Amino acid sequence: MKLITQTGLFLASALLIVACGAPNETVETSDAQEVAEATGATLTLDPAASTIAWTGYKPAGRHFGKIPATTGTLAVEGDKITGGSFTFDITGLKIEDLEEGSEDYGKLWGHLQSDDFFDAANHPTATFEITGAEPFGADDVIADKEEFETEYTPAADSELSPEAPTHWISGNLTMRGTTKNIKFPATVNIADGTVTAMAGFNIDRTAWGLSYGDESDAVDKAKDQFIYNTVSLQLNVKAN
Repeated sequence: MKLITQTGLFLASALLIVACGAPNETVETSDAQEVAEATGATLTLDPAASTIAWTGYKPAGRHFGKIPATTGTLAVEGDKITGGSFTFDITGLKIEDLEEGSEDYGKLWGHLQSDDFFDAANHPTATFEITGAEPFGADDVIADKEEFETEYTPAADSELSPEAPTHWISGNLTMRGTTKNIKFPATVNIADGTVTAMAGFNIDRTAWGLSYGDESDAVDKAKDQFIYNTVSLQLNVKAN
């Protein structure tokens, strides 16, 4: 089995065993799954080269930034990754479309750290633990979710994905005390004792309890009084 991820996540990310199965079609979120048993040599995450880039959307605009990786390991056996986990620092979240130190930056950063979103006082980190991976087949496609169209409609999964994915990666993503399994396409390279991975995909933030401005609560979406539930994650992971 092989694996790892780009988000991300966001999100964090990595890969695991190579298993054969039916063609895959889309990014998925499901209940937490059993974490893979790591075997082989252990590689250490390079925090300076590993991040989750995030983008949040609302009809009138969008915000984007990064969440730094702090610690993590990957287990490698031959040319396969057999397990791993990563930790990301929610309190270290950066907003890149606003000037750091400005009033607007402070307001948004504080709101994202609050109970309306990440509840960072109680849950200062997010984690990603590898549960499995399958090869990305020649006939596999990435299906896109239909979104309410505005000037700032969220990017589609097919737009975010690397051009030539090598794997479908799955892992347990824990945020705000909630754990869900996510599956997404990723491009993974294993060579000379180094693993690098890239991925891009969307998640529904409300699955982890980040429900402020939930678009499903909007009485009239034409009034633009909501925040899209879709958040885009682009992952870059490197381990040596």
